[in-house]
Amino acid sequence: MARPRWQAQAPRSRSTLTLTWDRFVALWAAVNLLWVGFDLTYIPLRNFWLQRNLYPLQSLPLRVPVPFLPDLTPLVDPIKGIEPHRETQAYLDQFERLDRALQTGTSPPGSPPAAGLPTNGSPASSSTGSFNPEQRRLLEKQVKLTQQMIDSNPFLAANASGTLEKIKNLLRQRADETSAKQAAAELLDPAWLRNHPWSRERIFWREQLLPLVATNYWRSIDENGRPTDHFWFYDLVLFQSVFALDILLRCLRIRRRLPGLSWRDALLRRWIDLPLLLPFWRWLRLVPVVERLQSSGLINIEPLRAVISRGVVAMLAVELFEVLSLQLVDGIQQLVRSRRWPERLRALRSHQSVISPDEQELVELVRIWAPLLLNQVAPRLEPEIQGVLGHALQQSLQNTIVPGPLRRIQLLMQVEQGLSRQLANGMVESLLDVSRGTGERLQRRDDLQLELLQRFIDRFWEELASALENGEALLRSQALLCSLLEQLKRTYLGQINRASIEALIEELEEITLPSPLAAQEAADQGEAGEESDPSGSSRPVVNPKRGGR
Repeated sequence: MARPRWQAQAPRSRSTLTLTWDRFVALWAAVNLLWVGFDLTYIPLRNFWLQRNLYPLQSLPLRVPVPFLPDLTPLVDPIKGIEPHRETQAYLDQFERLDRALQTGTSPPGSPPAAGLPTNGSPASSSTGSFNPEQRRLLEKQVKLTQQMIDSNPFLAANASGTLEKIKNLLRQRADETSAKQAAAELLDPAWLRNHPWSRERIFWREQLLPLVATNYWRSIDENGRPTDHFWFYDLVLFQSVFALDILLRCLRIRRRLPGLSWRDALLRRWIDLPLLLPFWRWLRLVPVVERLQSSGLINIEPLRAVISRGVVAMLAVELFEVLSLQLVDGIQQLVRSRRWPERLRALRSHQSVISPDEQELVELVRIWAPLLLNQVAPRLEPEIQGVLGHALQQSLQNTIVPGPLRRIQLLMQVEQGLSRQLANGMVESLLDVSRGTGERLQRRDDLQLELLQRFIDRFWEELASALENGEALLRSQALLCSLLEQLKRTYLGQINRASIEALIEELEEITLPSPLAAQEAADQGEAGEESDPSGSSRPVVNPKRGGR
């Protein structure tokens, strides 16, 4: 794993105008991403934007109002082709007329008349709590509309049949009835309203039931048979036009930097911007938006990328390495089990690897490396070879020249050491003379020498192949090697399974990432490179050990 790219990252050189434009486009793309997310979730969350209420627990009637959010439905509904449903809108309008009539014409039984309301000649008497014919007609019509709504289910067009079930459940619970139609007739019956004041009943209707009715809508269909959606027009005019201009400018920059690059190749280099221009799969715009925010310097996602890649590596490292290791070991086993070993060894003969008559590869390698080792490397190792050989001769002659009882005499020991040293020097010099002569002879072009070398190499591979064919060494060697590889698969790969990949990654990070102490030392060395004099100019610091001039 390489060092994280966000550490010591060199900034890209861009002009102020280019950087400002890139940041504007990045922010505009982020706004577009939010707008796309809002559009994709508007239909499922339309009830929230209409009522601006949160319901944390669906099983409990707990409501958390969010009044600071604006009502966006009047602006967005025309874009999505949403209109009020005729049946539910007629139901809401009818309830408003009923509410006004009951608030202005009736009073709870036994209560005094409302202030400012006429009592003489009024069709409803507040003392008896009776209802005038107009109020009774409105109540009957409201009951009829409620039953008609239950039968026709106008919420089906908006895929909100569950809302109708909620309305029916509220009616049953309020009237304690098993039928929602009977419950609606009972709740809007004058007898029920005489015992339950309308001031409390209207709270139930307005706060619990009518908001559910108001969520219903009707959505128009376009010529293609799909729901109307004009989002593409605003997206094209406000956002995609800007993105297309920015992509064109980026391609111009690339072609200015690389004049030989074609327009097609320049556009292909900006393939990551393609989702910004697609009218479908708009959620893919997250990728180019994040890339633009990162490249413009507004955000830094490299730490998050490193954490995600670390998790992916931790999950896939063991499986990937196991597969590759098993494939490698199985391939080696198949090669070992092959019956064609003698043929492969014979194929190594020099006359079968000749490219041209004047170039034998293996022989030429011998001619290059042998003089190199004999003429240059071996003479430079003369002191070391003398030391090793002298020590070996001294150990061999230890009990031969000087007997054990006389080894305490220092003069005899010096004579023994000198003799072994002289013998070693003579042998080494002789060997080096032979090696130099051999190297010089190998450097010279000698056809007979080349023929002898080639004959020796060919005979070696031929005799080795014949020995493997005639004896049991080949089968025995194959069995032993395959057993060794099988044991390797069972032991080593099993240990990889039990090993902690996280520990390995942490160890690798400790190796690749600089420690705080090393970073501080590097900073100190950089600061010590220059030293300011009293006049304000800087002069290099002279190393006292090396001196300066």
